[in-house]
Amino acid sequence: MCKLWLRTCGLLDSVLAVVLHRHRPLGHARRWRNLPVYRPLVDLSTMEERHVILTYRLDRATIQELCAQLEPDLMSPIRQPTGIPPLVQVLSVLHFLASGSFQTTVAISSGMSQPMFSKVLSRVLSALLKHMRSYIVFPEVGDLPTVKGDFYALGHIPNIIGAIDGTRVALVPPSRSEQVYRNRKSYHSMNVQMVCLADQYISHVNAKFPGSVHDAYILRNSSIPYVMGQLQRHRVWLLGDSGYPNLSWLLTPVRNPRTRAEERYNEAHGWTRRVIERIFGLLKARFRCLHMTGGSLMYSPKKVCQIIVACCMLHNLALRRQVPFLQEDGPDGGVVAAVEPVESEEEEAEEDDIENRNSVIQQYFQ
Repeated sequence: MCKLWLRTCGLLDSVLAVVLHRHRPLGHARRWRNLPVYRPLVDLSTMEERHVILTYRLDRATIQELCAQLEPDLMSPIRQPTGIPPLVQVLSVLHFLASGSFQTTVAISSGMSQPMFSKVLSRVLSALLKHMRSYIVFPEVGDLPTVKGDFYALGHIPNIIGAIDGTRVALVPPSRSEQVYRNRKSYHSMNVQMVCLADQYISHVNAKFPGSVHDAYILRNSSIPYVMGQLQRHRVWLLGDSGYPNLSWLLTPVRNPRTRAEERYNEAHGWTRRVIERIFGLLKARFRCLHMTGGSLMYSPKKVCQIIVACCMLHNLALRRQVPFLQEDGPDGGVVAAVEPVESEEEEAEEDDIENRNSVIQQYFQ
């Protein structure tokens, strides 16, 4: 009798299990089946400070500050602990930008799938770009005396508030407009215009134009002419290479100097403008995803633009927090004091206002 009772109870349990499984709400089953499963592999607290900087290009305190700023936009709508913590999202994107590795490699090292990392990358970039105006700021009127003094110390040209130039970041172009992205060196890229300060801060970046577009065209279609026009009453200038026209607020070198004053001006111009070439070298060394050795960025031009601007923001953040730039094989224990300047890509451009430049030469270099 006891055995019969136990057998009956076991049969009832089996029937109930089948019935309940078949009548479980379909939406509930799908919801749990689609939840991401995160396997934590990154623990920032156990890493040495030097290893943190080598891996993420920022120190531990700066990463935590950045994560706190972005956390409201990175909190997953899915309950935590099955979602990706904001700190891990930030670390995985920093690792990607610093290493230039494939998404799969970064995803594995962060403990997530490649599709999940792709979503995390878009989310972190969007959250970061919301704060762009806090990281990339053009000098205001109150900052002009300090900025001019810093530039004067470089080459003894007065009233300079920025150096402007373009650099190229390789990408895999859209198939429908492949030729538009081919630059004069025969590879596909974005042509990125930047303005920098003497202390290597980036004060302006425009990454919207393909590699075939001329530097002067990008300048005309950027906000720089308007901004500099508003500052003209303060008699300040930018420095550009021969790819730009001479303007009332833009000084370029003399192509064929004929006097000693013009030679001295060219020497001072070269020493002063070299700061932006050093920034290009440092930026691409700090964030290998922008460097040719990291391969071409395999994203849409819009996403490449976001990546470039994000790297510029993080570059300024690293300078603001005085985070040293480290390399595995760098001298002095990995600290790199300076980066060799990259080759300047100068192109012919018509000179619009040489009278302004001539007045500078006559006044300061005779």
